[in-house]
Amino acid sequence: MKTSHLIDDSREYLEFVQNWVEALPAARMQDAKIHPASSALISVDVIKGFCSIGPLASPRVNTIVEPIARLMRRLWDLGLRHILLSQDTHEPDAVEFGAFPPHCVRGTEEAETVDAIQSLPFFDQMLLLEKNSIQSGLNTGLEQWISQHPEVDTFIVVGDCTDLCTYQLAMHLRLSANASQLQRRVIVPADCVQTYDMGVAAAAALGGVPHPGELLHHVFLHHMHLNGIEVVGSLE
Repeated sequence: MKTSHLIDDSREYLEFVQNWVEALPAARMQDAKIHPASSALISVDVIKGFCSIGPLASPRVNTIVEPIARLMRRLWDLGLRHILLSQDTHEPDAVEFGAFPPHCVRGTEEAETVDAIQSLPFFDQMLLLEKNSIQSGLNTGLEQWISQHPEVDTFIVVGDCTDLCTYQLAMHLRLSANASQLQRRVIVPADCVQTYDMGVAAAAALGGVPHPGELLHHVFLHHMHLNGIEVVGSLE
């Protein structure tokens, strides 16, 4: 397929996805029938190394910090007590560094939770899940936690990146439930997820891989929707 055909053939779909994302409705906890006692929020990689410092820090990703902190306060006030933080805590020789530059190494400031979340009065009651890959469900203790909390049937997923770690977690939760015939809801509020941007020229200069943030954010939100994940504009 020639590139010109790919661009032309994709235009209608891309216009559809853009309009779909812009029209995503806000969802109220009560109207969406989200019950605090049987729900959990999992925040993915809302840490300094992706928001403010280090080689993978992104201004785009930093914009979701305050919306996530507000959502956490809102959910806590409504009685939700299951808040999990799945966060990169890489070993210094992490195999993943073959694909990404070294980042968020254990014991460094990059691996720390952002200040806006650390300052929440209930931060010490959140559960930290350390991960050494973009998949929150591998070697993190997440599956053990889920098995110990069978009453939790609704998972709200927030964080970064839309097309990487957030996508991997949301899909893991959705597909593992499908495979086991579990009635589980996976909800992603679009205002609380984001991804980074790296243009073609910048990637060439750095020896990296181009990464169109706006495009991938939209397409992966739609792909999660396509797989049965509930994507909403915001959760109130």
